[in-house]
Amino acid sequence: MPSTPRPAPVNLEVPPGLEVIYANLARISHSPADIVLDFAHALPGEAKADVKARLLMSPLSAKLFYRALGENLARYEAAFGEINVPVNSSLAEHLFRPHQPPEPPAEKN
Repeated sequence: MPSTPRPAPVNLEVPPGLEVIYANLARISHSPADIVLDFAHALPGEAKADVKARLLMSPLSAKLFYRALGENLARYEAAFGEINVPVNSSLAEHLFRPHQPPEPPAEKN
């Protein structure tokens, strides 16, 4: 059985001045032809988060991205340990609960 030729690697160039965004909120929507990923940075206690970046992908590209992300997360966990997802609460509650200052140290008698 002949092997499928692999595509040549693409040399990615990051343009100078490209804005880097931090996103802790993503909204995913789709149409029959496209998958839309909106990324935002939500602050605790704020009811609004502005979308900072939008990715539009074909369903095939989104599926390949999903696979590549899973493979990279597996490699990350192999190197740095398991990423624990909170249980018994929504992810939003875990990420955006009100800030809790640390407990003051107990007084010594």
